[in-house]
Amino acid sequence: MFQSFFTMARWAIICLLPIWALTAQAEGPIYTGGWFGGGAAIRGYDPVAYFTAGAPTKGDASISHSHGGADWHFSSMANRELFIAHPEKYLPQYGGHCAYAMGSYNELVKVDPEVWAIVDGKLYLNYSNSVQSKWEAERAQLIRAADANWPQHLKAAER
Repeated sequence: MFQSFFTMARWAIICLLPIWALTAQAEGPIYTGGWFGGGAAIRGYDPVAYFTAGAPTKGDASISHSHGGADWHFSSMANRELFIAHPEKYLPQYGGHCAYAMGSYNELVKVDPEVWAIVDGKLYLNYSNSVQSKWEAERAQLIRAADANWPQHLKAAER
């Protein structure tokens, strides 16, 4: 009985490993939060609302726009139009990946869209409140490091 369980478990791992490898690479430069690279950018939150409402706001899938290989959701048509007119103003830094991880470890790490900051007119997202506290303590240094690291990820995504 145990032998058949371990045989089945081994085959499950062997079969799922290629799928896991693809999904690990599929996240790409824009954070979607989707397990298979699907889903909306920054898990469906409206990137413009951080600036206009001053708060994280879930977007509506029926009010969306494709940009940079991802679908962006918006809470209003007005926000969608603002984004279309000036995406560079509203796009989260580092594709919406964790600003602390990009600066500290040069890694693409998921975020909690509810943990955010606007610094010098740019949107930064972080993994958690505790991570954001660390990021805020060394913010200037981490932003410089993350800004230097980010182009490597963009180049890797182009391949």
